Amino acid sequence: MAQFEVRLPKMGESVTEATITGWLKDVGDSIDIDEPLVEVATDKVDNELPSEVSGVVTKRLFEKDSVAQVGDVIAIISTDGDGEVAVSEKTESDTVELKNDSTEISLEVSDNKPSNEKAITIESNGNGRFYSPLVRSIANKEGINQSTLDSIKGSGKDNRVTKKDILSFLANKSDGPISENIQATKEAPISNANNTSKEIKAPVVIPSAGDEIIEMDRMRKLIADHMVMSKHVSPHVTSYVEADVTNLVEWRNKIKNDFFKREGEKITFTPIFIEAVVRAIKDFPMVNVSVNGTQIIKKKDINIGMATALPSGNLIVPVIKNADMLNLSGLTKNVNLLANNARNNKLKPEDIQGGTYTITNVGTFGNVMGTPIINQPQVAILAVGAIRKVPAVIETENGDFIGIRHKMFLSHSYDHRVVDGALGGQFVRKVADYLEQFDKNRVI
Repeated sequence: MAQFEVRLPKMGESVTEATITGWLKDVGDSIDIDEPLVEVATDKVDNELPSEVSGVVTKRLFEKDSVAQVGDVIAIISTDGDGEVAVSEKTESDTVELKNDSTEISLEVSDNKPSNEKAITIESNGNGRFYSPLVRSIANKEGINQSTLDSIKGSGKDNRVTKKDILSFLANKSDGPISENIQATKEAPISNANNTSKEIKAPVVIPSAGDEIIEMDRMRKLIADHMVMSKHVSPHVTSYVEADVTNLVEWRNKIKNDFFKREGEKITFTPIFIEAVVRAIKDFPMVNVSVNGTQIIKKKDINIGMATALPSGNLIVPVIKNADMLNLSGLTKNVNLLANNARNNKLKPEDIQGGTYTITNVGTFGNVMGTPIINQPQVAILAVGAIRKVPAVIETENGDFIGIRHKMFLSHSYDHRVVDGALGGQFVRKVADYLEQFDKNRVI
């Protein structure tokens, strides 16, 4: 009987796991190639996973609302069409995961431990909770026995120990560093100054009579965790610049109707801002980087993320790939497409991957400026404020006078580990220069 293992695919940069939010096929159901099999959710986006083969679903190895790691086998499909259906999904799940785990441990041990050392046996279930193959593999490699693993506080569902939990435990051990291979699998480590064993606890808030208690939805919880992580990882500094965008505003007002008739697209200020950011990145490429431990990774591509508010009140950041290769019309069409797909929950995993710099338009909500939080693993983010008519001093050859101008504030937050004040300030000033120097006679 030919069987195909359905594995959880990689669905984004830094995404290591996903939650099974719903099965679209039951055990015993037939499925065609490219037909949706399961709904999954990550901290980035919700998505349906299609089947890569045609056949019959014989096993589902994860229940609804359980968490699977990238690479885990989540289902089995018999490509013969008459596969034997599993009697107990849970039993089969444990068997398959143990089999995969034994293979992984065998490979890891042969590469990293002397052959005469006895491997530590880690049970898939201990202390009343499940341990994933990845966690058990790390524990085996690092010499963590069952009792020690059982004592680690888990942050996953049902107190499950996640990869992040065990790596944090290892990082805080006083008996030595984590092995090189394990270090390579985790996200860029925080500096030693941040690796403290003292746990920071949020205050307990007791509601008063009449208070309404609203439970965070899954996406809001993930956003909250990501924001706290970013502030913990990167020392944030924000520089501010005011830009006179009168020429830009007058140009857009002049061409927007003709552009819509010709292209069928509304031209907003966002693609113009993105164009200025791309030009500034070319002038100052060291803001288009990421940090991996003590390494600075200078990005070849310029992929601009644009923070987009969703009807639910949550936030998502679709990415315009190779923005430096697009003209203003191309940027406009990409911005509109991604924004519409985001609001209608039609983004694909690849739409939110690979961003190297992010822009957020706080002016949409009437805010004049903001202090945005860096979208990790990037090192900088730009907030553009509301465009306002204000009185300003205008310098001319015949003297100065007061006039009405369109002005806005730009707020540039950056990671002070690798972006100093000079670079961060010069970059945002250059963005403002490009906006101020916009040619109001430009043809598009």
